Amino acid sequence: MKLYAVSDGPPSLAVRMALEALNIPYEHVSVDYGKAEHLTEEYEKMNPQKEIPVLDDDAFFLSESNAILQYLCEKYAPTSDLYPKDPKERALVNHRLCFNLAFLYPQISAYVMAPIFFDYERTEMGLKKLNLALAAFESYLERTGTKYAAGSGLTIADFPLVTSVMCLEAIGFGLGERYPKVQAWYAGFKQAHPTLWAITAKGMEEIAEFEKNPPDLTGMVHPIHPIRKPAAK
Repeated sequence: MKLYAVSDGPPSLAVRMALEALNIPYEHVSVDYGKAEHLTEEYEKMNPQKEIPVLDDDAFFLSESNAILQYLCEKYAPTSDLYPKDPKERALVNHRLCFNLAFLYPQISAYVMAPIFFDYERTEMGLKKLNLALAAFESYLERTGTKYAAGSGLTIADFPLVTSVMCLEAIGFGLGERYPKVQAWYAGFKQAHPTLWAITAKGMEEIAEFEKNPPDLTGMVHPIHPIRKPAAK
């Protein structure tokens, strides 16, 4: 099994945490984002979306990190509590996965990641959207009253949510005052699962460094995002 992934991308880190939690051996094939290896014709054969990560399970190629998380559990750990069988419990896990994919991470990505890697600015509107998403997450945690995002135990829903929120920590965005439930959940994950957190912590360190010194992507021709022009000397 191979995982084509970057070292700091939240979706990649979420899958790597799942592989570690499930004790599944794999080869981490590093994708060089700065060299646009994900935009090559060779990569497109694995993933026409040209996004990261991609799982190669004996020539079965699967993209979309949520689908990868679900696949790993269903094939390699069908009885694992990380992806519970009970319909309501699984529905909550699936909801949190969808919530992160469609509602939380897009706002975090737009506010945190896009201005680091591409020619975007952090705006008041972007901050407003981010706070709306975090407020919803706070409400979900308050409703369940549980230690984890989808119930009383760790599930695959926690992995992408943790890797999303770590982007905020990387730029020094505080959660505690406005979102105490989110902060408690996030801190609790770190404390309870240090081995898993260590995977994400390394990615966070990279993002924090890029926040101070944005990477030079002037050699990339991206189909969507505007490339930041080099600083005048």
